[in-house]
Amino acid sequence: MSTDEFAAQWQAWKAERERGLADPVGWLALVSLDWLTEEPTAYPGLPGLWWQDADAAYVDPAGGELAHGGAAITEVTRFELVPSGAGTRVVAGSVEVEVARRGGYLIRVHDPAAEVLAAFRGVPAYEPDPAWVLRGVYEPFDEPRPTTVGAVVAGLTHVYTAPGVIRFTVDGAEHTLTAFNGKKGGFSVLFTDATSGVTTYAANRSLEVPDPDEDGTVVLDFNRAVNLPCAFTAYATCPLPPEGNQLPFPVEAGEKTPYEQEALAH
Repeated sequence: MSTDEFAAQWQAWKAERERGLADPVGWLALVSLDWLTEEPTAYPGLPGLWWQDADAAYVDPAGGELAHGGAAITEVTRFELVPSGAGTRVVAGSVEVEVARRGGYLIRVHDPAAEVLAAFRGVPAYEPDPAWVLRGVYEPFDEPRPTTVGAVVAGLTHVYTAPGVIRFTVDGAEHTLTAFNGKKGGFSVLFTDATSGVTTYAANRSLEVPDPDEDGTVVLDFNRAVNLPCAFTAYATCPLPPEGNQLPFPVEAGEKTPYEQEALAH
């Protein structure tokens, strides 16, 4: 593949990535995060009463207009979700209320009129460089390992399944990254490197790695390393990289620190 073709493919990927970020009810549309308690509570601007117990979250529409899965909520509705897993959405007028389990249960409001979404102007990134497409070897564990990691929210932890590690070499030195299962097959790798907190977001970046070849070979295209939602909004609870996924060299590829970090810092 020529350098021009490589750059064109990366530009197309980047455009699709930014279209996803600009989703009217996506991550940039978040305007609040509230942790549910065992007391049915009304939250500003939202219909209904919301609460949790040890197993599930609940909403009582209390005469308000709410919908879930395309159907109106007319009675107390229970949401039992997987810790650190996908949330579910409740529609309340023009906004969507995400219910998620992160230790306890939380609700987050996605509002198409969010200021951050209106101001979004793309994600700064390093120029695409074929030299950052590396080959490695995936080594599965005998059994997948539950792996606990920290989070950008103090005191919160996430537990993910690590099926194995990826070994690769840079400048003659071998490095190892713990891999988590990817959402659509393959693997998801959380990492930091020597650019973290300098030109890239300090807490983490993420790299999707396709399924390995029959001999275990995998491709690590660091040009497609992306920021997690916490780099764009204060209302995310993103995981930190697992122990050992701190690369000692600068990965000068992929997304840089978002413009939104300037606003979050003030």
